[in-house]
Amino acid sequence: MTDSQAADAAASSQPAESAASRNGPRREILIVLPGLLLAIIIAMLDQLVVSTALPRIVGDLHGVNHLAWVVTAYILASTITTLLYGKLGDQYGRKRWLMIAIVLFLIGSALSGLSHNMDQLIAFRAVQGLGAGGLMVGAIATIGDLVSPRERGQYMGYMMAAMTLAMIAGPLVGGGITDAWGWRWIFYINMPIGAAALIYLYFTLHLPRKRIQHKIDYSGVVVTAIGATAIVLLTTWGGSQYGWGSWQILLLGAIILVTLTAFFAVESRAAEPILPLHVFKNRNFSLASSMSFLLGLAMLGAMTFLPLYQQTVQHLSPTGSGLALIPMMLGATTTSVVSGLVTSRTGRYKILPVTGAVIMSIGLYLLTHLGTNTSTLKSAGYFVIFGLGMGFLMQITSLIVQNSVPQSDMGVASSSRAFFQQIGGSIGVSLFGVIFIKKLNESMASKLPGAHLASGSGGQFDPVTINSLPGPIRDAAFYSISHAIDAVFWWAIPATVLVFVLAISIREIPLRGRAEHAADQAASAPELVH
Repeated sequence: MTDSQAADAAASSQPAESAASRNGPRREILIVLPGLLLAIIIAMLDQLVVSTALPRIVGDLHGVNHLAWVVTAYILASTITTLLYGKLGDQYGRKRWLMIAIVLFLIGSALSGLSHNMDQLIAFRAVQGLGAGGLMVGAIATIGDLVSPRERGQYMGYMMAAMTLAMIAGPLVGGGITDAWGWRWIFYINMPIGAAALIYLYFTLHLPRKRIQHKIDYSGVVVTAIGATAIVLLTTWGGSQYGWGSWQILLLGAIILVTLTAFFAVESRAAEPILPLHVFKNRNFSLASSMSFLLGLAMLGAMTFLPLYQQTVQHLSPTGSGLALIPMMLGATTTSVVSGLVTSRTGRYKILPVTGAVIMSIGLYLLTHLGTNTSTLKSAGYFVIFGLGMGFLMQITSLIVQNSVPQSDMGVASSSRAFFQQIGGSIGVSLFGVIFIKKLNESMASKLPGAHLASGSGGQFDPVTINSLPGPIRDAAFYSISHAIDAVFWWAIPATVLVFVLAISIREIPLRGRAEHAADQAASAPELVH
């Protein structure tokens, strides 16, 4: 056969090969997707369900003084293990560690439901957190393994829809199960859902497994764990359990500085660092990671205090306040799906985070107008706008960091984005808590000189107590809460403005298609077995 004939034959076979490459990956991901979505749903649902049932849990186990630790233990464990799951997935194969995460989560769920005192519940919630740290990261990184960056956006949209479902259903499921069967069943309900995800992924998820030897970065794991623990504890305790000038908080601050210095020293020498410093040399990776941090700070920090406003000033029940946030979730889902379709069809993405930052800033500005007479309909309109901005930003940051690194660092990219968002959220809750309490007491004093409502973080207010106050004091409390929540949103706006600045600094690199994605995987083929 001549060279020209060979070329003609190759050209004639190209359409068939293209069709196969089009249909193969899409069919594979559509088969696996339900299992990944189940993993995401149980991770998101658990936090919301437990928050709804906490008052009943505390009453049954007689541990009101340890209430915060039921949440803190879970957050600590999941934050610490987030980076570890990403790196171990890169080193030893995604499927193995995703399934380990599900098993740990289920063990923690079962033991939490069997708890007889608060100490046991806190310990078992930590076990749950050890598993939860790998659920979201494992699912997102698996998408990154199976789908090219250009096609990834639409599947991220499906994940956002699953998160929205969990956020909407969480308060309703938590309240309903607790009332009907008791609080222990909020943990037991994870068992059938998690088991279904585990079995489904075992039989449908087929990913390469590493066959070469790796060195685990134990020093990096220890330093990261200590630093993350200190950050979460400082932001949890600061201004509430301990004063900001107390020796406990100052010690935690010193530990953070020491571990940060040690982290750079350890990771620069590690053979296979848990968070390779070279990824930060990539401009887009650093920008998107910074955006994730600021998003966590603005979203989680500002939204933490909304239920208090809704359950006091707007006179909503806990279930009603959860339902009132549905417009926000629907707005976020809509723009997340739209952004996924845009990136898949055009390969362009820079305009999305820029637009999202602008819309989110507008939404926060509107939320600064919440007052004692704001109707639930008007606040729902504000929530929709805020949610539309969130949807443009939440998943696109994952896409940018994944497109900024080689395939071998896919897990690191996914886990680092989640890690920075969690740390940002933890700092945001603490920072805005201080602002909230300061403004709350200032406003209360202006209405009733000498009166104070709180001296802590504001996160443990009891709406029932506030609503039962005598008329003039209750009205002053409503006024103060409204002004305090407005102040929180005013302080959140600079974070989203910074997100806008970072977004316009993104260098739009063409999203890799199937061919480039296949080439990346082929480059590491000698290290893989199927």
